[in-house]
This record gives sequence, C-alpha cells and structure tokens, in this order.
Amino acid sequence: MNNGIQTFDKVVSTIEFRHTIFDDLKENLYLFNKRLFDIIISLIGIIFLIPIALIIKIAYIFTGDFNSIFLKQKRIGLDGKEFNFYKFRSMIVNADDKLYELLDNNKKLRKEYQINKKLKNDPRITKVGKFIRKLSIDELPQLINILKGDMTLIGNRPYLPREKDDMGLYYFQVVKTKPGLTGYWQTSGRSKTTFDKRLQLESWYSNNYSLKLDTKIFFKTFETVIGAKSAR
Repeated sequence: MNNGIQTFDKVVSTIEFRHTIFDDLKENLYLFNKRLFDIIISLIGIIFLIPIALIIKIAYIFTGDFNSIFLKQKRIGLDGKEFNFYKFRSMIVNADDKLYELLDNNKKLRKEYQINKKLKNDPRITKVGKFIRKLSIDELPQLINILKGDMTLIGNRPYLPREKDDMGLYYFQVVKTKPGLTGYWQTSGRSKTTFDKRLQLESWYSNNYSLKLDTKIFFKTFETVIGAKSAR
C-alpha cells in the first residue's frame, strides 16, 4: 500500500515538475519576445520623436513659453524600483506645487482628485498641452524609457511615488509587471475610470498577461487614440 502511495506521489511530483518547467519556458519566451518588440518599436519611434519635439518646442515658443518641453519625474517601476520617467510637458512649470494650491483652496477639486487622482478640467494644462494630450503625443518620450528597459510598450501605468499609499494592497499586484506606454486600463475606459477601478484593471492584467492579450491591447490602443475615445 505504501509503495503504491509513494509511486503515485512520484508521478504527481514528476507531472508538477514538468508543468513548472513548461510554465517557466513559456514565461521566458514571452518576456524575450516582448523585450525584442519593445526595442524595435522604441528605436523606430525615437526617430520620429525628434521632429515632433521640434514642432512642440516651436509651438510653445509661439505661446510665450520658453521652458523645457520635457518633463522628468520619478515613477514606480517593476518591483517598486523608482526610475526617471520622461514625457512632453503638457502643464505649466511647477505643476505639482500648483496642484497642492488648487486642492487646498477648492473642496470640489479636492474631492474629484481623491476619487480619480486627476482633474477633468485641469487648469494647469497649457494650450499646447491640451492638443498633445488629445492625440496622446505627450506620452511619446516614454519610448526612451522603453529602450532603456525601465518600461515596456504594454503594461500598467507608471505611478507616482506619492500615489503608493493610495494604491493600498493593489500596489503589490501592479508592480509585478513593468509599467507600460499603454495598457489594459487605457483601452478599457481611459480617463473615464476612477483611480480604484484603474487599479482593479491593472491588478487583473498583472495576473493574466499574455502575448494574445498584449496584441489585443496594442491594436485597441490605435482605435482608442485615433477615435479620441475618452481622451482629453
């Protein structure tokens, strides 16, 4: 009887071992293909980034804004490691300081920000910023982050360090994957979703990502951007 149980246990252990090996190979293949795709797309994208940056700079100058068109911030990456995040500046200089001032002086805005972690009609956004946000052009410098390996093309939102406490237990799920230029929540409602709903969507992605899902999100992003669905 004992020999039979031991034999059965060995068979189960062998099956579990082979299943684990298969899962590891599948995961490594997925990550390799994803990284390769990231490098190719980011290299191509950065070529187009140069003339776009020039046009944005000229547009800002025409509005009397001579400050840098680039924004560099600390963001939360894979496993909670912080990195320097790049995007085109769509707000006024010292936007964070202005945010605290707005929230201190306006209860309605403060409540809106607590729920969504963003403002629907944010007075800090510049004229040029409204245009590049509508077309999602402001996100393009993240291609540099993708090439460096801090980010990936498809992933979760790169959250600000100050948002960590507000993320609660979702934080540990979200940082299981690299942050992305686009992702599941952007193509599932974008700015219409609340902060909590966004975290739910991104936690789900962290536990269910796949090549098939990433491909679906990739093409859904074009539909979302071109159609300007929910974008501001």
